[in-house]
Amino acid sequence: MGEADLVVGVIGGLGPEATLDFFAKVLAHSHAKTDQDHIHLIIANNPKTPNRNDAIAGRGPSPASALVEMARSLERAGADFVVMACNTAHAFERDIRAALTKPFVSLIDEVVGEVQRTCPGAKRVGVLATQGSRDANIFGSTFGRHNIEVVQLDAAAQAQFMALLYRIKSGDRGAEVRGAMRQMGEQLAAMGAEVLVAGCTEVPLVLGQGESSRRLIDSTDVLAQRCVSYARRLIPLPA
Repeated sequence: MGEADLVVGVIGGLGPEATLDFFAKVLAHSHAKTDQDHIHLIIANNPKTPNRNDAIAGRGPSPASALVEMARSLERAGADFVVMACNTAHAFERDIRAALTKPFVSLIDEVVGEVQRTCPGAKRVGVLATQGSRDANIFGSTFGRHNIEVVQLDAAAQAQFMALLYRIKSGDRGAEVRGAMRQMGEQLAAMGAEVLVAGCTEVPLVLGQGESSRRLIDSTDVLAQRCVSYARRLIPLPA
């Protein structure tokens, strides 16, 4: 009999619907035939965590302590490794890693790895990400280490993108929101992006694969798929 699956701890609630989308994608990638075939997830869903974008911009309190407490609670509950279903919150990844004795799997690193595996040779990647992610240079620095340029929306379009995200968070997934998000992806393609990254976990709620002229890398889906593989020990956890 093989080793037991690893237990996955999920820092969630950032926002709740994005966490629900992540959980649904984990279930889909599990291809389970019985309840017992699914992997064991422990989800800390704390939507009271301070706004990440405001904190990065210096307009609000830091979410670091709330993120650290969720990470520690997951470890205490038995998680063998911890992930976070939010791209922007990875600006505080260092605090989380320092608080854990178990591995933390970076969503950003997993997305960059997915681009390299599925789009080899791509040198310009369009990223639909929050202003906080951009200000913290989360994607720019990580892709940059692999000599991949990040293509981003201009200031006016970025402001519209942020407004769209808050509409999605409030439950609006209508045709207008979907069309606007699709148009923003096409703007990045027109700017030379060879592949698109849904670099905010709200984006895949309104923009799916096949709705863009470029391949779309769904960060939520990437993390879900990798979590299943790590939990089942199909691939080793990142060092």
